[in-house]
Amino acid sequence: MLLIQNGRVLDPYTNTDAPRDVLIGEDGVIEQVAARIEAPAGCTVYDAAGLTVSPGFVDGHVHFRDPGQTQKEDVLTGAAAAANGGYATVICMANTLPTCDTPETIAYVTEKAKDCPVEVLQAGAVTYGLKGERLTDFAALRAAGAPCLTDDGINLTNAGLCRTAMEQAAAQGMLLSFHEEEPSLVPSPGVNYGSAAAQALGVPGAMVSAETAMIARDIALALDTGARVLFQHVSAAQSAALIRAGKQLGAQIYAEVTPHHLALTEDDVLRHGTYARMNPPLRTEADRQALIEALADGTIDMIATDHAPHTAEEKAREFAKAPSGITGLETAFSVCNTALVQTGRLPPMQLIRRMSQAPAEIYGLTGRAVVPGHFARLVLLDWTGEKVYTSYHSKAANTPFTGMPLTGAPRAIVTGGRVTVCG
Repeated sequence: MLLIQNGRVLDPYTNTDAPRDVLIGEDGVIEQVAARIEAPAGCTVYDAAGLTVSPGFVDGHVHFRDPGQTQKEDVLTGAAAAANGGYATVICMANTLPTCDTPETIAYVTEKAKDCPVEVLQAGAVTYGLKGERLTDFAALRAAGAPCLTDDGINLTNAGLCRTAMEQAAAQGMLLSFHEEEPSLVPSPGVNYGSAAAQALGVPGAMVSAETAMIARDIALALDTGARVLFQHVSAAQSAALIRAGKQLGAQIYAEVTPHHLALTEDDVLRHGTYARMNPPLRTEADRQALIEALADGTIDMIATDHAPHTAEEKAREFAKAPSGITGLETAFSVCNTALVQTGRLPPMQLIRRMSQAPAEIYGLTGRAVVPGHFARLVLLDWTGEKVYTSYHSKAANTPFTGMPLTGAPRAIVTGGRVTVCG
């Protein structure tokens, strides 16, 4: 048995924000939540004084590069990074080598992760080989455990094929997760079009309209088909406005935003170089503020890291030739707490809702509240301590947040009766 004492339960499912002890049984199921619980004989006690106890984070968008690119990350190191960041569950994208477009590849990932303290789920691809030509067997991928279907990293440009995918996904009850970036409007990826950074780097950049054109199209298709569609890593004010309007029209659409789009802008690109190169790129301060507002009012549903590990050698290339993406699992809470909670833009409960409850509900993950009868998947958080990241559990360290003074950090996750210390 495990008893978490002296903590403050912060649970958006029950709107609990109060000092509570949590007793977890031998089977990993929460037995009691109360103001004071005396430790049963032989029970392990974890002193959570000064910490909150919440449902563990859920990240609907990570890249563990396994199979095929395990020099960057693998399932085990990715899960270790997720645990260190306070995550209970992560969903890996399908752009592996080979692509996760068959039940066998999905089974490989989930079997490899079965003993990890973090639940690792594997998304299936929308099209075979991410080629945008032939739809995968949605029913088979769902039966294999895929929580969603995505060709992440590649835009599903063919509107007719996209509509057919929505029709089939709606029939199967599957969520589609889309990387929205019209290729013809991205003269060069990784930096905002026409920005000072783009000019200094000698590249055109990626237009906001690359994102908004696809979001607008797919809102129309979602309304037409009744499909459930998630827009990944939204980066622009116009995108948030379109999603807000689409929801008002009745579309079953959702949106995620990354910690880096909430904390950084195009003005940070020259300072951090390739460690600030990502797709979609960092946009303007006005865009950043609009994303925070959309997260606060629920237009944007969740925070997802888009954890994208690359080797140091790859990121050492010149900007135009380096791969896009940064790591994010281990720094996510600290970055979001610093940028959102400590600045008064989001209360702590709302941040937990956006990092835990909302993604869990959208992906159909149940039993996450901190109440008796639920398997314990918890995160223990320090909201006020100073934190500077200098090393990581991930194989990769391609993040602009290394060495940056931040506030707050995960201290541990609890999986059943198993405590995994963060840090």
